[in-house]
Amino acid sequence: MFFDTPASRRRRFRPAGAAALALGLAAVTGCSSGSGSDDDTVKVGLVASLSGTYEPVGADLRAGFELYLDTHDNKLGGRKVELIVADEGDGPPTAVPAATKLVKKDKVDVLTGFVSGGSVNAVLPLVNQAKIPFLGSNARPPVKDLEYVWTTSFLSDEPGKAIAPYVKEKVDGPVYAIGPDYQGGYDELRGFTDEFKRVKGKLANPDGKTTWTPFPKTTNFMPYFAEIAKTDAKAVYCFYAGKAAIDFAKQYAQSDIADLPLYTAFVTEGSVLPAQGAAAKGIYSVLNYAADLDNEANRTFAADWTAEHDTQPTTYAMSSYDAAAVLDKAVADAAKGGEVTPRTINEAIADLGQIDSPRGAWEFGDKAHSPVQTWYLRQVRPDGAQLANVMVQDLATLGS
Repeated sequence: MFFDTPASRRRRFRPAGAAALALGLAAVTGCSSGSGSDDDTVKVGLVASLSGTYEPVGADLRAGFELYLDTHDNKLGGRKVELIVADEGDGPPTAVPAATKLVKKDKVDVLTGFVSGGSVNAVLPLVNQAKIPFLGSNARPPVKDLEYVWTTSFLSDEPGKAIAPYVKEKVDGPVYAIGPDYQGGYDELRGFTDEFKRVKGKLANPDGKTTWTPFPKTTNFMPYFAEIAKTDAKAVYCFYAGKAAIDFAKQYAQSDIADLPLYTAFVTEGSVLPAQGAAAKGIYSVLNYAADLDNEANRTFAADWTAEHDTQPTTYAMSSYDAAAVLDKAVADAAKGGEVTPRTINEAIADLGQIDSPRGAWEFGDKAHSPVQTWYLRQVRPDGAQLANVMVQDLATLGS
């Protein structure tokens, strides 16, 4: 599905922004007894990058889920919750043992979180074997067997797909594509380059293909910027997140291509923006959420978030908050049938229908078990005394 939606649907709402994100490292929230010993308790395992390149992303995934619990009496569907958190690190080598412990030793009813698409692919055999719902809350690669797999975020190729027609319309000339060489980077950039070529856009890369930077070891992007300067690029499209996004934005502003418009997914999202400072000003980004969206759900979410964290909410926190909201409804629906188990929770998720979300209402698509949702163009602009990702317009609705 791909069609434009009018920007007039939404007015802007801007929660107060401030300094840094509190990471909070307590490993367990809620009651201590799990599904095997207490029928009134739901065990949730949350895996997120609490160390490594994507620590800022993982911290927001954790905090978003915990915020929902904190504002809902630590219950989902009327049941007490035991939340067990594990560190994903930089990908599969640490994500798989973390998830294995949650599933086999802790015997969680649901698995959620996960920053990396590579981590998702690596743990799916475990999920299918255990037959428990996997409710990812960050970008997810395509998955063939979807019986137990859901995401409250998006498919990894959708940000690039959503913004490509806009970039083609606004940029008079070739665009240079660059990103990290791992699963998430491949998916994100493929979404952009495939759609950009479909709408007759031309890449400025000499071979007509995305330039890949080694992940996670690339911290010096200046040689890549020097190469871009040798091309006829009129703009740059990239995907980076976490600490790599800070390095990329700061060095871009100091490079020979600083005057080229920069279009991104995630580069300015979250706690990286204050760290980037003035270097981020003017950068365009595409995401499924903007902190200034004016709807009742976002007003509540943003106010609760800023009261707790003293900074603007992010798409990472929002998607994890929504994962808790999905489970809240699913557990309640499963309880109506008399038994709350991984199987009945999974069946209830499939029948949920529309979710009232800070991003705007959405629902799971039947084909991919991912949200059918609106994508937004944002730009880093002054918002009071600080810089913020300000919503510019709706771009497209994607999902299946």
